[in-house]
Amino acid sequence: MEQTNIVKVAGLTRTLLFVVGGILILAACVLGTLILLLPTPFPFDTWWNSVLVQNPIIFLTGFARVMDWIGGGWFGVLVVPILGAIALILLRRPWSAAFFLTAEAASAGAVQIAKHAFGRARPEDIIVIVDYGSFPSGHVANAATLATAAFILFPRLWVLLIGIAYVLLMALSRTALHAHWLSDTIGGALIGAGMVLLIAGAFAPLLVRERRDVRQLSSQ
Repeated sequence: MEQTNIVKVAGLTRTLLFVVGGILILAACVLGTLILLLPTPFPFDTWWNSVLVQNPIIFLTGFARVMDWIGGGWFGVLVVPILGAIALILLRRPWSAAFFLTAEAASAGAVQIAKHAFGRARPEDIIVIVDYGSFPSGHVANAATLATAAFILFPRLWVLLIGIAYVLLMALSRTALHAHWLSDTIGGALIGAGMVLLIAGAFAPLLVRERRDVRQLSSQ
């Protein structure tokens, strides 16, 4: 019988998954609390927003609008998770699919809780339709959730690098549209990655057992 305390997912033990995930969520809460207490945005927030306002790039704005559609709304919240789960099921990894859907739902729920808890106002130069609350960025949280879950399930360097690039591009797109302050995107990344690690800790024994079973079937 497997010893769950030494089970590793993507090279991380269950304890480490829980600890790191908890630290990331705590960091997001601390950042949100600072935002709530301070009367104005952080200096780096206003600086970055002013850089983008004073130096508009047509290509960047068009790219950001595409990322806005991909990373949020019905497509990002419903289609992406469902397609990802279907792909995992076709790969004979139903527990991975369950983990992915749970992580997506937990991340989305945490974002909405944080948005209503901190109630931060968005930048005045916003050029897209958005929902309530600037902190944290739901789009970046979605991106971080997808990227972190992909690495947990497929721990390869190229998966990690593509995931990091995707999160950074999503963060850039959200600030380019002035939908978020830069610190909002940091909070979104922290919550997205943190929730995935916590859920991965809960699913760790099942994911390890499933991966072993798939390998055995493939070798037959």
